[in-house]
Amino acid sequence: MTDLPLIVSLLLMLALAKMLGEVFERMHQPAMVGEILAGIVLGSTFLGWINYTSDINAISDLAVLLLIISAGLEIKVKDILDSVQGKKIWIALLGFLIPFISGIGLGVLFGFDSTVCVFLGLCISITALPVSVRILMDLGKLKTDVGGHVISAAVFNDVLSLLVLGILLQLGPGTYRHWSDLLINVGFMLIKLAVFITVLLLSYKLLDHVTQFFSDTGKQLSKHLDFLKGKGSDFALVMIFVLVFASLAEVIGLHFVVGAFFGAVLLPQPLISSKRMTSVAETTDTITMGFLAPIFFAAIGLEFNFSAIANYGLLLAVFAVSFGSKILGGYTAGRIVGYSAGKSTTIGIGLNARGIIELVIAKIALANGLIDLSFFSILVIMGIVTTLVTPSLLGYGFKYLERRGEKC
Repeated sequence: MTDLPLIVSLLLMLALAKMLGEVFERMHQPAMVGEILAGIVLGSTFLGWINYTSDINAISDLAVLLLIISAGLEIKVKDILDSVQGKKIWIALLGFLIPFISGIGLGVLFGFDSTVCVFLGLCISITALPVSVRILMDLGKLKTDVGGHVISAAVFNDVLSLLVLGILLQLGPGTYRHWSDLLINVGFMLIKLAVFITVLLLSYKLLDHVTQFFSDTGKQLSKHLDFLKGKGSDFALVMIFVLVFASLAEVIGLHFVVGAFFGAVLLPQPLISSKRMTSVAETTDTITMGFLAPIFFAAIGLEFNFSAIANYGLLLAVFAVSFGSKILGGYTAGRIVGYSAGKSTTIGIGLNARGIIELVIAKIALANGLIDLSFFSILVIMGIVTTLVTPSLLGYGFKYLERRGEKC
């Protein structure tokens, strides 16, 4: 068929994505599931009305940037430090490492290249913060012990996942077929990563001193920005700040999403009035969730092709390892810190929501040739299914604890 004009394609994608997203929201499920389904319906899998073009890809890249910035704005440096303190460190570490190692082992079992094995481990080990927060809020359990551990682990997972992604993208597709070669090149990448982290730490210290100076003088930087009369200046300044770190990541050799994420995390919000930050957050959320995110997830649906899945054994194995390894990680960590078997299992179930971050990383990997369409389609199904099933299973877990009179 002849490709539709871009504007017509965007119209169809946005309209159907928002409609189906609303349907899933009303069923207490993430809107992204409906948005992906919209792309599957409009793409080659069903109607075949819209093809995935370079123009749609460019808009998807912009969506990835805004989605990552939105995720970063939800996390503060204090949250990252808090996620690795006390008992939380065990759940954060084992909730990532056990699925990560399990995913690598699964890749080895199916004969994948070493880079792909590590990437599979990465996707299986993710716990998406935005999805976890939404699920726990819907269940009314965000402020419980289990909820706190899941959120802390999700923060840690998001940070570590993006750092590992930056390393994998630099290693390239199918280049290192021997683990020794992979480890040598990972060493070089770790040096680059150390440079980047050093810059981040220095930036954090500098921003902390600047914030302290303005606090001591009883002033806010926002008062000195009143001379800016252009519309959207606050939003532009925040984007410039974030893009500085995104550009730095690209120069060092990491993917721009790594820099964008940490730029958003390091944003010196105390320097800016709450009114201005609220305005920036609302603008970011409106642009992202109102337009770019639905287009991005619909574009994932366009690329998704169930018929491209050549190995159903791998699909089933990914499902089993994804669920099992996360539950095992949470259970093991919970038992180490002294929780009951039921509470530990509930924590493991809560770590299973992957959703947005896993799909963003899978999309980046596909675009960079790390994985093929068959592998990508498997990961899309895994991300959707784990996101759909986790709320119900987690609800059962909380009810089980309540019946036994245990503190959630």
